[in-house]
Amino acid sequence: MERQASTIDQTILSPGTVSINVQGAFIVDEDPSRPTTPSDDGALHDTDIRLPNHKAVVSHVALDIGGSLAKLVYFSQEPDSKDLGGRLNFLKFETDRIDQCLEFVKGLQAEHQIQHGSNSTRMSIMATGGGAYKFYEEMKKVLGVEVLREDEMDCLIMGLDFFITEIPREVFTYSDANPMHFQEAHADIYPYLLVNIGSGVSMIKVSGRRKFERIGGTSLGGGTLWGLLSLLTGARTFDDMLRMAETGDNGAVDMLVGDIYGADYSKIGLKSTAIASSFGKVFKMKRQGENQAEDHGGLSHESREDDNDASTSQPAFKPEDISRSLLYAVSNNIGQIAYLQSEKHNLEHIYFGGSFIRGHSQTIQTLSYAINFWSKGEKKAYFLRHEGYLGSVGAFLKRQPRNWGRRNSFEEYPVVRPTIQHRED
Repeated sequence: MERQASTIDQTILSPGTVSINVQGAFIVDEDPSRPTTPSDDGALHDTDIRLPNHKAVVSHVALDIGGSLAKLVYFSQEPDSKDLGGRLNFLKFETDRIDQCLEFVKGLQAEHQIQHGSNSTRMSIMATGGGAYKFYEEMKKVLGVEVLREDEMDCLIMGLDFFITEIPREVFTYSDANPMHFQEAHADIYPYLLVNIGSGVSMIKVSGRRKFERIGGTSLGGGTLWGLLSLLTGARTFDDMLRMAETGDNGAVDMLVGDIYGADYSKIGLKSTAIASSFGKVFKMKRQGENQAEDHGGLSHESREDDNDASTSQPAFKPEDISRSLLYAVSNNIGQIAYLQSEKHNLEHIYFGGSFIRGHSQTIQTLSYAINFWSKGEKKAYFLRHEGYLGSVGAFLKRQPRNWGRRNSFEEYPVVRPTIQHRED
């Protein structure tokens, strides 16, 4: 167990595997054979949740289909094992390739019939997110079963409540000294603010079980970063963009406090490395390059457009630097808005979820720094190792077997259909 814990603490990028039973939950080692890039079927496997004491057949899967990603949760029995139970599997697909996701689910249906017989209950589909409506007819046609659509906000909160209250070593805070400081699972969790970052951002005040309201958000989210970087760099996937950001230097693109003052601005608490203006150096450096070309007998603007050497007068901005700069710009903006909403509604605990984060250390660091800076250390940003699957887990739990929860995180949720509210992912 000590070796397993040590392995997990070494990384934020690989969330590992979570094992659950009704008496308790603990984190085990990540499967080293698990691929870290999408497989041929388009699926990217993230983590598993083992349910070693669950004996009943689980005949449903859950999908949370957002604007960028479709997140799938399903149960499978342990292969080649005499032990009881099985595990929850977590996968994601690009929404633009929803056909691959549905083909995967179709394969799960076939496996279910083989394992449990033709007379067993047919596998049903729980769906949430905007795609549950956009792709509703397609899902019914391809899968041949009724699709049960669940309110996305309700599922988000239900999934988050479950992770906070049921799973030790799931929720953590970030600091330079301790990048992954785990919080104890506990039942006294309300009120809190959920900042769900998908293609866009929704900020939800949660006052109690099934008591929540969307209090704000922003359209500048993961989709913004993905869209702009696809235009400005050669990256083809969101993960490619995050990898480029890891090696970039935003100081080559951003105007920093040190560029203006030559040092820290200590009086107002700004370090020399603080960003004064995102992309603030681009225009200045571009203009300097044009002036230098003209001073050395460069061609006119009209002529340079047709000259192959025109690019020599333009400064070359590295895609890695651009990626890091834009990642900081989007993350800082989200962090500041989240702080302002928490102040307005007197919320101390701020949880960040959604597929934008993906355990990426720079994103986590930036969001944590923003909350700590603006609150003067009075508030903390909380993260989850399964942050991208809140909605799909909530949808899955809508039809859970008996006695899964230990702390009543979801057992007493009444089965109702609230008014539909939409989020920007």
